Amino acid sequence: MNRTLANMLSVIGHPMLVLTYILLILTAVNPQQFGGTGIGDKRSMLLLLSVFITSFLLPALAVMLMKPLGFITSLQMSDKQERIGPYIATGVFYLWLYKNLASVGQAPALFQVCVLGATIGLFLAFFINIFTKISAHAVGMGGFATMVLLALKRPEWANYGLEIPCFGDVLQMSLLAVLAVVIVFAGLIGTARLALGAHVPADLYRGYATGAAAVLLADVLL
Repeated sequence: MNRTLANMLSVIGHPMLVLTYILLILTAVNPQQFGGTGIGDKRSMLLLLSVFITSFLLPALAVMLMKPLGFITSLQMSDKQERIGPYIATGVFYLWLYKNLASVGQAPALFQVCVLGATIGLFLAFFINIFTKISAHAVGMGGFATMVLLALKRPEWANYGLEIPCFGDVLQMSLLAVLAVVIVFAGLIGTARLALGAHVPADLYRGYATGAAAVLLADVLL
């Protein structure tokens, strides 16, 4: 895999985008669970914008500000010690998002599990990072695949599927097919991180396992 493709995949598969991706999938599969009529209605779009801003945009801005302030030397953060501050800052925003969603009942239980799982995954990665390096991308992808797997266990999601416009027709995709696509995507992201020399295989294995365990733990807690 060449570096250009690996860099592009690393951006697309950034762990802070996972909650936006899973929300897009769940809203497209069954928007009624969010009190909407479709992925493009006002309620769904406002929720999507809120999640994107809180789980990606604000944490990303906070991390970028750490560079001129001297907390990190580069946005790649190749040194595991440099990742401590970004983990904490991002975790605060995720806790805030979970608290807001849980208090106002703006999202169904499954998405609350996803947000709590992502938050737990962040803090687990922060703790593991103190002792050894772990791939945050792999944590995100492990959590992503497990979120889709949990949706497959619930009839209010498993009985529906995605409708994808394709050459003037509509392609029906079951959640099982979505899971397969996400697993392949997770593998590509891991390969990209290896190609860039950002991690070794052990970092990825720890990350995938941590992400999956965090979402499963959130499911048990809720």
